[in-house]
Amino acid sequence: MRFCIQRVSESSVSVDGEVLGSIGRGLMVLVGVSRDDTKEIADKMVRKLLNLRIFEDENGKTNLAVSDVSGALLLISQFTLYADLRRGNRPGFTDAGDPAHAEALYEYVIEKCREQVPDVQKGRFGADMKVSLINDGPFTILLDSADFDRPRRD
Repeated sequence: MRFCIQRVSESSVSVDGEVLGSIGRGLMVLVGVSRDDTKEIADKMVRKLLNLRIFEDENGKTNLAVSDVSGALLLISQFTLYADLRRGNRPGFTDAGDPAHAEALYEYVIEKCREQVPDVQKGRFGADMKVSLINDGPFTILLDSADFDRPRRD
């Protein structure tokens, strides 16, 4: 599972001119699901996402999580996070989860986030979405579940 996490001052997603989700201060997260992902992996990803200390405290240090600043979440499905560019210039997506599997895990991630964050908005799975955001910082982090088992280099 992959999350592209962006700290935003505002973000929205629309389909055919209809706004589906809109947030102010918080995190806009593109959610990519692979064919090998499970609810256990999703749980780890959600835990990491919700505990990320990427908001500034009163001293200007990034010590606060989204819930500490009463921030919101906008979660958008994004299978292209699993683009494979090892051969040629046209991306392949064989590592992305099939639509039924990916949608179920995407909805599971939303459900888990809503257990801890009051304002969780979302896009529409599989739709042609238009995403707008003002990246605050800019502050963007790529979170990949494959990195959880990799040793840290200090």
